[in-house]
Amino acid sequence: MTSNPFFAPSTLPYQLPPFAEIREEHYLPAFERGMAEQLAEIAEITSGPATPTFADTVVALERSGALLTRVANAFFTIASSDSTGATKAIEADIAPRLAAHRDAIYLDPALFARIETLYERRGELEGHGDPEDLRLLEQYRVRFVRAGARLDAEGQARLRELNAELASAATEFGQNLLESTNAAALVLDREDELAGLTAAAVTAAARNARDLGHDGAWALRLQNVSNQPVLAELVDRDVRRRVMNASLSRGFGEDTNGVLAVRIAALRAERAALLGFADHAAYAVQDQTAKTPEAVEEMLGRLVGPAVANADREARELAEAMRGAGAEAELRAWDWQYWSERVRAERFSVDAEALRPYFELERVLIDGVFHAAGLVFGITLRERTDLVGYHPDVRVFEVFDADGGALGLFLGDFFARPSKRGGAWMSELVAQSTLLGTRAVVVNNLNIAKPPAGTPALLSWDNVRTLFHEFGHALHGLFSDVRYPFFAGTEVPRDFVEFPSQVNEMWMSRPEVLANYTRHVETGEPMPAELLERMEAAERFGTGFRTVEYLGATLLDWAWHRVPNPEALAGTDAAAFEEEALRKAGLAIAAIPPRYRTGYFAHIFSGGYAAGYYSYIWSEVLDADTVAWFEDGSASIREKGEIFRRALLARGGSVDPLAAFESFRGRAPDIEPLLARRGLSG
Repeated sequence: MTSNPFFAPSTLPYQLPPFAEIREEHYLPAFERGMAEQLAEIAEITSGPATPTFADTVVALERSGALLTRVANAFFTIASSDSTGATKAIEADIAPRLAAHRDAIYLDPALFARIETLYERRGELEGHGDPEDLRLLEQYRVRFVRAGARLDAEGQARLRELNAELASAATEFGQNLLESTNAAALVLDREDELAGLTAAAVTAAARNARDLGHDGAWALRLQNVSNQPVLAELVDRDVRRRVMNASLSRGFGEDTNGVLAVRIAALRAERAALLGFADHAAYAVQDQTAKTPEAVEEMLGRLVGPAVANADREARELAEAMRGAGAEAELRAWDWQYWSERVRAERFSVDAEALRPYFELERVLIDGVFHAAGLVFGITLRERTDLVGYHPDVRVFEVFDADGGALGLFLGDFFARPSKRGGAWMSELVAQSTLLGTRAVVVNNLNIAKPPAGTPALLSWDNVRTLFHEFGHALHGLFSDVRYPFFAGTEVPRDFVEFPSQVNEMWMSRPEVLANYTRHVETGEPMPAELLERMEAAERFGTGFRTVEYLGATLLDWAWHRVPNPEALAGTDAAAFEEEALRKAGLAIAAIPPRYRTGYFAHIFSGGYAAGYYSYIWSEVLDADTVAWFEDGSASIREKGEIFRRALLARGGSVDPLAAFESFRGRAPDIEPLLARRGLSG
């Protein structure tokens, strides 16, 4: 296949993949040639002079696999954002083959010997050249050792089997989840069952039903969380119950994700033991900033009690509101969001639905997210309608620095569709590297309900937060200024990667930013200034719920990955394991299910967050501390933005992230700003 667009670097600006030319039949040949080319490049490295050099081994390794990187970045973007039956088949086929390919590199004894020799002579690099060189050598050695390079032949053979099985199982979990989430959409026969939804939401539900083959009905699609946002709006309690049950039941039963989760956890436990670790959690955190399971558990232990106490107080207030409205039923999971909105509306005069017209997607994006980036970092974004993405909904923006210099491309894919997995995320199509002469091409995916044609997309306050959050990840990629792709942008420890994105959330409510994007979509009137104070007070009311919901998922992840061996999971039922784990953690609260249950916990069973979901709140310690620094008045926001960019965002993984934070802040992180933010002080 000589015309395969992946076989040569893209000629488009910033090497944006030529999506208009790419066909599904191009992927598999490109993967196969890419793997073969990289193995040939590795063979050339290992057949080099007996005495390795940094250039002929480490730098050559960094340059290898260009074709494989091109096709993988494009394919896995498509697989998560616009999958088809064909791409699902390709993914199921290629995932274990890619795992085997990775093992072929990291378990290559000749290649590891060269790395080890260079590591033993690393003193020759110290004080000479770029410190990034020394860190690259050290990090490669860590990666080889953690990949099993020191195991004997029998151990390596079993490790290869485990990695292939895990890759297949993770792919199956993700594909099952997309199908089960689409299948769990609640189909309603009567329009009055949608009471409480806006006219636009009702119209969208009718369109959803048509897409699912139910003409004349309405369908409420599920997002990949336990507590569906629509639960805050639906008046009919029984409909809310049905939505919640549909949400919570995904992935359980025979031959479903619950069974698959047990298998994945057992395989990970076996792999951890093979590599010399007590459990997968110990393996996972060793190269994170946390370093040890005990450090994670100490932090989480400080949060559970106060969070549960806050949630109990909120529950009593909601139950009182229900009684005051004549509802005699016990507060249940499907009631919490609905009655929280009623309390917020009454106590703080904040109606979530009445706020939506102030949060129109285009204004939030251009006059909010992009405007804030200009104020803080001096950058500008211009839409490139001449460049196309992988789906008609994808928009492409060119990003320019304060001096007008080119930074890269930003792609925004904001709307939900059946072919897209749930949630929100950032990914890279091209990583920045001065070695390779590339600039970043980054993608943000959200799952905002797409309005009917000609109708503006109105966001919730939570949608606004997500938009700012994901753009924080995008900035991390765009601001990358490193030599080696190994360190580019978000290539940092998992428990650090959420830090820049969480910091970026602060700008959504800064007066100079908020006033710029909150104008009523119909009247153009600005949002009343005092409304922000009421919104923030209303948000604080739900802090207990949100913290408990998050901690439930975090400690569930932790329980699955603290299993010491596969035998400990023999005969395990996923639902029973989950119930016991939450009980032991002190979070078995029926009215607050964890943010993700096992059956749809994509972060840990098909993503990269296994034993790492704690990273959101671990990173929030750094985030809250940094927000306090931004707000202390010691310099202008623009000056501080430049310091933050150069000290942290631009460095990627080229320096130890926690050391970089301590240098930037002048001390170790302080947890108190986080405790105060979440109402957990004292």
